[in-house]
Amino acid sequence: MSADKPSILVVEDEPAQREVLVYNLEAEGYDVSKAVNGEEALLLVREEMPDLVLLDWMLPNVSGIEICRRLKSRSETRDVPVIMLSARSEEVDRVRGLENGADDYVVKPYSVAELMARVKNHLRRTRPASVGQKLEFENVVLDSESHKVFRDGRELKLGPTEFRLLVTFMEKPGRVYSREQLLDRVWGRDIYVDTRTVDVHIGRLRKALSVDNSADLIRTVRGAGYALG
Repeated sequence: MSADKPSILVVEDEPAQREVLVYNLEAEGYDVSKAVNGEEALLLVREEMPDLVLLDWMLPNVSGIEICRRLKSRSETRDVPVIMLSARSEEVDRVRGLENGADDYVVKPYSVAELMARVKNHLRRTRPASVGQKLEFENVVLDSESHKVFRDGRELKLGPTEFRLLVTFMEKPGRVYSREQLLDRVWGRDIYVDTRTVDVHIGRLRKALSVDNSADLIRTVRGAGYALG
């Protein structure tokens, strides 16, 4: 899993359609993982916490509808957008999909270009910096395109790791991240870094943000991790 790319889980048991989705998503710059059934999908969601799930309705053993219902019933995965893919085009099926928690419903055969646009639209909500949006929290402004951060109009000097930490915090102000979650999000799952390294970089981020004795925006939650605000 890359630390910078939005991560997308494709849950599709039909090989040809799965590979078309993976190819086009990777071409758009996303980090893509694959599942061929519901059990594998639930396991990958728990392990990787993707930023978005593309979920086929008709899956072996456990249906996409049931997978969606389970994801939306858990507090840890409730906010992960789910786009349901289905050959069922009747209004009653669309309603059923949305009532079971799907954030979007796309009927097969679909336009790949339209599906990519829908993916990007949902990522604007969950990973706004990844699609070039500016992030603001109190008097801090982060411009992901220019890779610059300002506090009270004054540009701050952040290292690349501190910048990624701040992006993570500013995309979900108030959310408490454990050290392990920050390692996955900022360093990436494929890189081994000791959890104490997180504390070091949090300290550097605090120092960089504290211009002119400004208030400390990073909150330490004892036994849980860190949060912004």
